[in-house]
Amino acid sequence: SIPVQPAPQSAAREHLRPRTHQPAQTPRVVIIETPRLVLRHLEAADLDSLFLLYRDPEIRRYYPDGTRTLAQTEEELNYFRNGHPEFTELGLWATIEKSSGAFLGRCGLLPWKIDGIQEVELALLIAKQRWREGFATEASRAIVEYASMRFRLVWAMAMMLPSAIDNAARITSICCQSPVAPPSES
Repeated sequence: SIPVQPAPQSAAREHLRPRTHQPAQTPRVVIIETPRLVLRHLEAADLDSLFLLYRDPEIRRYYPDGTRTLAQTEEELNYFRNGHPEFTELGLWATIEKSSGAFLGRCGLLPWKIDGIQEVELALLIAKQRWREGFATEASRAIVEYASMRFRLVWAMAMMLPSAIDNAARITSICCQSPVAPPSES
């Protein structure tokens, strides 16, 4: 990950500034860049944009917990602000369009323990106004390549409700066109 920090301020001029309390600014952490996207850690400023997605029943129709309140959205955003608390290299990341700076959604890698086996989920959520523009595919491919190169991950899963099965072909094609392959059956 590449931290992007604000330009350093001159120490000589620091004494000339009024002494007001300002909260410390956390450096922006970019995880992945693609030709059209920046995937970075979530920030407090992303709350309103994320909540617009999380409160939308159409966007959240395939999520078992359905829509989310502002408080629930803020709790999740804070949970993932520095990556996943136990696996800091994983988590949900703000998905930003490079050309406009628009918040498109959040994507990432989530750890799960299923039947005693540690698994990694490829998680995607893109604003419905931007569906069918290839952003989910572009993000998915970049995330799978990142996981393959960074962690030597050879398998990622996508969990979905039975009602979302029409999306399975698209998810399968994304995974199959990436450099990773599922584990052997041996």
